[in-house]
Amino acid sequence: MRMVDIIEKKKNGEKLTKEEIKFFITGMLNKSVPLYQVSALLMAIVFNGMTDDETALLTDVMLKSGDTVDLSSVKGYKFDKHSTGGVGDKVTLVLGPMVAACGMKLAKMSGRGLGHTGGTLDKLESIPGFQTRIPISQFKKQVADIGIAVVGQTGDLVPADKELYALRDVTGTVNSRALIASSIMSKKMAVGTDVILLDVKYGDGAFMKNVEDATELAKLMVSIGKKMGKNVRAEITGMDQPLGYAVGNILEVKEAIDCLHGKWPDDLKEVCFSSGSTLLLQGKVCKTEKDARELLQKKIDSGEAFEKFREMVIAQGGDVSYIDNPSKFPVSMYSQEIRSTTSGYVSRIEAKGIGIDAMKLGAGREKEEDIIDFAAGIVLNKKIGDKVQKGDVLATLYTERPHFDRIAKDIYSNFHISESKVEVKPIIEGQIK
Repeated sequence: MRMVDIIEKKKNGEKLTKEEIKFFITGMLNKSVPLYQVSALLMAIVFNGMTDDETALLTDVMLKSGDTVDLSSVKGYKFDKHSTGGVGDKVTLVLGPMVAACGMKLAKMSGRGLGHTGGTLDKLESIPGFQTRIPISQFKKQVADIGIAVVGQTGDLVPADKELYALRDVTGTVNSRALIASSIMSKKMAVGTDVILLDVKYGDGAFMKNVEDATELAKLMVSIGKKMGKNVRAEITGMDQPLGYAVGNILEVKEAIDCLHGKWPDDLKEVCFSSGSTLLLQGKVCKTEKDARELLQKKIDSGEAFEKFREMVIAQGGDVSYIDNPSKFPVSMYSQEIRSTTSGYVSRIEAKGIGIDAMKLGAGREKEEDIIDFAAGIVLNKKIGDKVQKGDVLATLYTERPHFDRIAKDIYSNFHISESKVEVKPIIEGQIK
């Protein structure tokens, strides 16, 4: 078998066999297939796509390229939740404790932020002392003992995805439905949970720009999960503006703590309660969505969801005094309010632009090796549909970088004000079972 023949085959739009897929993945990992040939195949896949069966085969081969986590010894329903990425997406920090407080067990291996999207690991590591790199044995014990653990992916887990992901990022081959689906699902399947919920985002701040593409990706990933014997569902959610008000690591942790105390932005609350109720139905904790939402609210009201978050922070070495007293978190040296120069209604907020501006302030990475300023970011004061008077604060920026005038102008340009009030679209577009 020759790699050039596999490239030619996909270039001509033909279907690859499992043996051919295994040949290219194995060859990439053992260096017998050069990266320029892997890149050529990736580009052919971007142009000609893969069938659902091919994508399932690719997922399976990637899954088996390294270690997997066996959670069969952990009693109860283990769940994982994955978002395809957005701006201000701190759902895991709130949803995980809520559902864990209801009796299910979150076993999650998460990622870091790159570009305009934030990473869950970075947010957690903004809590002093919090460790995201822990042994698998500790990960499993923590899931069993307290029902919640969020850690970084180990180097031995799906190494094929790590290689492919890095290569896709620098060869313009990120935006492929088959490659995105196989990347996500190989990592989700490797952790060995009983239940998986996918939050597939669409809009300005997401990889999928429209609801049709997001729905197709969701259907593909659910199909892959079912083919591999997993209980998988997906929700399609909007990302045409940042989720919640805070964008930036410490800022988002503080907002998550507020949510666990019952102080919610409307859009973030709807995502958490919708996803939470879906998980409780998947895990057979509740029989109806109404019962599930009531149980989730009960866990917020009683403080049990917040206590579950505290337990995770303590178990992973974090200083829980920051969770109990968020005012202890450091605040950036510089801040500036962004004020409206006109009156009207917020008709649009460019989520991707806000994410890029937060990154430029220090809250994210442009390159993988960049160092994050945990305190940096942006807090919105207005969301789509809100009334604005001239002089009102639209947002506040926080940074340690003194030269931020241009960024402040960019932040303002991401807010669009109209004379008439616009209709706010529901954030939950649909669900795939």
